[in-house]
Amino acid sequence: MQHKKAPLRSDAQRNRERILEAALAELTRCADVPLSTIAKRAGVGQGTFYRNFPDRGALVLEVYRYEMQQVSDAAARLLCTRPPDQALREWMDRLARFALAKAGLANAIRQATSAPGKPAKPGNGPVHCAAELLLRAGEQAGTIRPGVTADDFFLAIAGLWQIDPHGDWQPRVTRLLDLVMDGLRTGAAAGR
Repeated sequence: MQHKKAPLRSDAQRNRERILEAALAELTRCADVPLSTIAKRAGVGQGTFYRNFPDRGALVLEVYRYEMQQVSDAAARLLCTRPPDQALREWMDRLARFALAKAGLANAIRQATSAPGKPAKPGNGPVHCAAELLLRAGEQAGTIRPGVTADDFFLAIAGLWQIDPHGDWQPRVTRLLDLVMDGLRTGAAAGR
C-alpha cells in the first residue's frame, strides 16, 4: 500500500517557496554559493532549510522543476484573462525569463546531475504541454496559423538560448519573440 505524502502546512509551503526563490536568485549568480547564504536570503534557519533540501543537488533540481512549473502554470492563467495570441506572446516573455535564468543555473544543474548516481535533469514536459495549449487555443481562435506544433515553436525560439543572460538581453529577446509571433500569426484564419 502506497502512502501519500502529506501536504505541507501553509507556513511550511511559504518557507519552501521562499527558499526556492532565494536559491534561483543566488544560484543564477554563482553555482557554488554557500547554502547558508540561500537560507539567510530566504529568511529561514538551517534546520528548516535542510528539512526541505538535504543537499545542494536536491535544491538545484527542485529550483529547476519549480520554475518550469511556474512557467507552465502561467499559460492557463493567461488564457483565462487574455485572447489566445496575446496570452501566447506574454507567455513567451515569461518563458524567456525562465530560459535566461536557467542559463545562469546551467553550471549548478550540471554539477547536480553529472556525478555517478546523481538524478537526471528533469524533462521539459510541462513547458512543452503549455506551449501546445497556447498554440491550440490560438489556432482555434484563428489567430495562430494552423498546424504549428510545440516542437516547431521551440525550434523557432531556439535563439533564446544563444543570448547572453548577463548582457542587455531584454531588447534582443523582445525583437526575437516579436518576429516569431509575427510568423505564428501569418496564415492564421483571422488574418485572411
